[in-house]
Amino acid sequence: MNTPAHQSVFGAVHLGYIVIETNRFADWRRFGTDAIGMHHDAPDTGLMRFRLDDQECRFLLRRGLAEDVMATGWHLADHATFERIEARVRAHGVPLVQGTDEEAALRGVERLLRFPGPKGVTQEIYTTPVKSAEPLRMLASGFVTGDSGMGHVAITSTRPTQIRGYYNTVFDARLTDCIDETISGVKLKIRFLRVNERHHSIAVAAVQGLPIDPIRTRVQHLNIQAATLDDLARSYQRVCELGFDMALSVGQHTNDKELSYYARTPSGFEWEVGWNPVTIDEATWQPTTHQGISVWGHTPVGRTIIDKLDQFRRGARSLIRPEAAVPALSGTGVFED
Repeated sequence: MNTPAHQSVFGAVHLGYIVIETNRFADWRRFGTDAIGMHHDAPDTGLMRFRLDDQECRFLLRRGLAEDVMATGWHLADHATFERIEARVRAHGVPLVQGTDEEAALRGVERLLRFPGPKGVTQEIYTTPVKSAEPLRMLASGFVTGDSGMGHVAITSTRPTQIRGYYNTVFDARLTDCIDETISGVKLKIRFLRVNERHHSIAVAAVQGLPIDPIRTRVQHLNIQAATLDDLARSYQRVCELGFDMALSVGQHTNDKELSYYARTPSGFEWEVGWNPVTIDEATWQPTTHQGISVWGHTPVGRTIIDKLDQFRRGARSLIRPEAAVPALSGTGVFED
């Protein structure tokens, strides 16, 4: 039965904003404006926002102890798409909460709705982003957003199949490709999911054969796309000169061909700035598996044996700490990976 809720929303979903909880406002302001090069404003003493383009908010930072990503906001192309997704979530018995006018205003959006997501990251959907009349004040010349959304989110998980099922159920996400990689002797399989022409809006990494999660934070990294190669190079230089930790040096990925680097944010998760990834042609694209994440570069910076031991300890602790999940939307049994 092809009810409105069952009609595909693929292509009408775009990553729109990220909500972060932190108490390190001074460090985040330096990181976001002076290093990465984004526009900054502070609507309240307990709030901070960064812009990438004419949308009022792309990153909303609020005071708190988590030092983590709390929510991802998804811009939906029209009210019909909004209602299809709302109907899907309700049909699976998952609770939804309508955002207040104040919450919507802080995010610069209309018609805000939220519901639970994998790993405890709340999913928020909205229509009609509010455009800001204030000119951008950025060190970068610009960032790529538009029809492909503003970048991607990468997470590690002990339940990758369920997460893939979740994003397929809610957003009709498609598998773009996979990467098999071995890092410090640990074998990883990374799945890349797209919801529009961007190569991926969600990446899910899992340790093969072991139900462990070596990452403390809900997300492993966030990605934004620089408008020019010069923007990428200059931000890399600023990150280094300002003393922020560099996680991976400049390199090029095997699958989406994006040139990028990874810096470590004041909250501990990583921040990838990339340039020139491939755009997906739905008529010809076929999922494949690549060996290794990089064609060249992406060399770990400043890693010590202590860092690696800490990561393994976190992985061991995850064996007794259940991963937050939304089984009603996970599509268990649909995919075999």
